[in-house]
Amino acid sequence: MKKSALLILFLLLIQASVYSSPSVYNYDGKFGLKDESGNIIVDARYKKLIKLGETAWIIQDGSKFGIMGDDGNILVEPKYNRAERVLGKFAKLTRGSRCGLFDEKGFEVLPPEYSSIDLLFGGMFLTCKNYKYGVTDINGQPILDNLFDDIYMPKPNLMVIVYNGQQYQIENVKGGEMTLPADIYSIEDNSNFTITELVTKPGVTTGYYGVTATNYLLKIFSSISPAYEDTIDELMFSQGADAAGVIMKFSWLPKFPFVYAKNYYQNLIAPNNGPLSGVKTNLKKHLSE
Repeated sequence: MKKSALLILFLLLIQASVYSSPSVYNYDGKFGLKDESGNIIVDARYKKLIKLGETAWIIQDGSKFGIMGDDGNILVEPKYNRAERVLGKFAKLTRGSRCGLFDEKGFEVLPPEYSSIDLLFGGMFLTCKNYKYGVTDINGQPILDNLFDDIYMPKPNLMVIVYNGQQYQIENVKGGEMTLPADIYSIEDNSNFTITELVTKPGVTTGYYGVTATNYLLKIFSSISPAYEDTIDELMFSQGADAAGVIMKFSWLPKFPFVYAKNYYQNLIAPNNGPLSGVKTNLKKHLSE
């Protein structure tokens, strides 16, 4: 047993000695990479270098973002306006109004065709495309296709799904973070989950069925935060600039109220999960009766 442990330790030490991650160096305000002997691997030409996983970097070339390997090879061309590191090993890259998810090898985990990609509990991703929401696993494999009006997780073991105005709650009865099975249809026969229909009669005003004017007011005001975040992204980070530098120049201030109003309006009129979507759904149901 001791010999096996020593052998494993020896092999790990050999592996560590064979490969050593390059280090970042700065020259004239730009960044590049050097090996452990100080030899230049990548000239200092990038505005930002952000470590991605074990073997890659998110790069900012001018105002555009991409992914580069430790050896300097470009894995994803720097053509994206924004970049965000997710779980330390994924890069969410956005171009215009579309974003995708890439790993440290430059592999396209989720193609750049979504309006949003957000991390959920249980290592799942919430995706939005054409105002419809879906869920994928950590490898980008679809669990729920982009067919749903809204999906959110108020608790790690609880997911609420809205489809055609109806709300359904999926709960992991054992607690902890919920991960949906790859075969989502098997969930009905899985004793670890319960599925509850929350909204079936919009006119009733008790229990889960009650939807009051206060709820709608709260939803309307809750759009303030997303609109604010979208405005900051558009005015500051979309151009690949450092936020501190842009703020100190104050060049963004005159544009702020106009961009904010635009983003707030877009959030307000979102057809499926905007703050007024419930009102529209109820009206449609009453008209069809």
